[in-house]
Amino acid sequence: MSTNKELNSLNQKIVYNLTKFTTTDYTGHLSCVVWLVKCNFRCLYCYNDDLVFAKEGEKSLNEILDFLKTRVGLLDAVVISGGEATQHNLIEFCKEVKALGFKIKLDTNGTDKKQIEELISLNLLDYMAIDFKAQKEKFIEITKSNKYNEFIQTITYLINIDFPFELRTTINSNLLNEEDINKMILILKDLGYKNTYYLQNFLETQSNIGGITQGRLINKNMIDSKDLNIQWRN
Repeated sequence: MSTNKELNSLNQKIVYNLTKFTTTDYTGHLSCVVWLVKCNFRCLYCYNDDLVFAKEGEKSLNEILDFLKTRVGLLDAVVISGGEATQHNLIEFCKEVKALGFKIKLDTNGTDKKQIEELISLNLLDYMAIDFKAQKEKFIEITKSNKYNEFIQTITYLINIDFPFELRTTINSNLLNEEDINKMILILKDLGYKNTYYLQNFLETQSNIGGITQGRLINKNMIDSKDLNIQWRN
């Protein structure tokens, strides 16, 4: 039985939006995406600025659970995204989602290792996608955060326990060039990362946090892909 504290956490309006159906956000699964407000980064290229700066969402986690009860047997997974989802305590929500029989994928910047470890220890996560924003020299410039070491600690932990996850990087050549990307590939190789590394070009939208515009296209022929599986998503 849920305690009052747990019920209150599920009643907080922290859900900015709900994508009711997607086949692309968790490969091989029919999913919905729960978008949570707030983030501890201010990435210059981020186009979810409304979500990042929102103080409250439109829905509560309990409302999402009510929706999920109507999708049992129709969807097989829930993607928890943001913003930065781990800015909130996800334990009770994930327990309820799992009790309904859904798999869970977490999209994260990987800076809350403590909560990620707890979620994994409780068998509440099936897959993770983590954003590799930049190498250490450019991390603060791009994210306005000094959490690079926390990010490295999290992915090192995931590699060591062989947890299924992917890393991905959004590229705007005004921020990251071919040399930067190759440095990031080398970092991953040195850490022992064996999974696919996804690279995706920045897409210009009406607004983004840094007010940045499209740069030149990255020369893919200059990217060192001989020792790591690189896939471009656009």
